[in-house]
Amino acid sequence: MTLSKHPANWRKSSRSNQETNCVEVGRIDNGAAVRDTKDRAAGYFTTTAAQWSAFIDAVKSGRF
Repeated sequence: MTLSKHPANWRKSSRSNQETNCVEVGRIDNGAAVRDTKDRAAGYFTTTAAQWSAFIDAVKSGRF
């Protein structure tokens, strides 16, 4: 599967307030990209939509 190499619509959680220890999530074709808010130049990693959904479900269920 080929994912888009240009994430769009980067956003930080509204629960982050003005904190700097955060990550941002961007949209890519059929998935998500994740980067460090304080070091955006370091790059990002990507996940498929299924991987991102499984991660979000695990966070919501308290597995982390």
